[in-house]
Amino acid sequence: MTYTLDATDTDLVHGFRRVAADQLDAGIASLGGAGDIGIHEAVHDARKRCKKVRGMLRLFRGSFPDYKVENAALRDAARLLSDLRDSTAVIETYDRLMERYGALLERSALAPLRASFTRDRTASGEAGDLSDRMASMGEALEAVRGRVETWTLEKGGFKAIEDGLVRSYDRARAAMDVANDSRDPADMHEWRKRVKYHWYHMRLLSDARSDVLLAREATADRLSDVLGDHHDLEAFLPRLETSPLADDAVRLLRGLVSEEQGRLELEAFTLGQALLSPKPKRLAKEVRQAVRTWYAAT
Repeated sequence: MTYTLDATDTDLVHGFRRVAADQLDAGIASLGGAGDIGIHEAVHDARKRCKKVRGMLRLFRGSFPDYKVENAALRDAARLLSDLRDSTAVIETYDRLMERYGALLERSALAPLRASFTRDRTASGEAGDLSDRMASMGEALEAVRGRVETWTLEKGGFKAIEDGLVRSYDRARAAMDVANDSRDPADMHEWRKRVKYHWYHMRLLSDARSDVLLAREATADRLSDVLGDHHDLEAFLPRLETSPLADDAVRLLRGLVSEEQGRLELEAFTLGQALLSPKPKRLAKEVRQAVRTWYAAT
């Protein structure tokens, strides 16, 4: 199962439907308990599949007439279980801070914080309505899956993706400018969402084997991770307000969070300049050439 539009697809519509079907089937299977994974991993996988399909829909938004309906359906489905991901993210953020700054910290004094996060995560996985919400999300994905084979595209070739590609890229550039001016965490998070869509688009086109597109994919992947870590740190801060730690330990952690966010911002804007400096028309030209070469070789 690959998240790419393959050169072996019989046509673009076939590839469009195939990718959506593969991702939705995997998400439905995770929610249904298929495979040896826990509840949190299953929910994370299903939500990730939703995002990947939504990313593809955005690429084809200029040619897919049902874009708004299906995008909203997947967005609403993923929201049913967003809180479970939050309980895992704070643990991952704590562990990253320990990995980077552990030599400066007395870990035994911070252990109660990690333990409280683990208890919260366990409790969220045992919530009384969790099975109902998982079932509701599964049903929502099945409803979308049932419509996939009827999906059509109103344009072919590069024209099918041009509008979605350029629009998403242009929004990523605009979001970077806003985030650079404000450094507001909400603006940084919005930028991250736009970058991630561009990353999805480069992944979908990776079978073209264009050095330019593969380089863009790698840069967008790293930038998305950096901005994701930045957002997780921001979400981590409020948890310190109700933590079982002493005041001096809380102050120290706040300082480390601020330092780490500053480091991540520096890396993010360096990567952002490399990824997003080309004008949208230049990007469109690069992708058009890669796609034409790709199809000509098949």
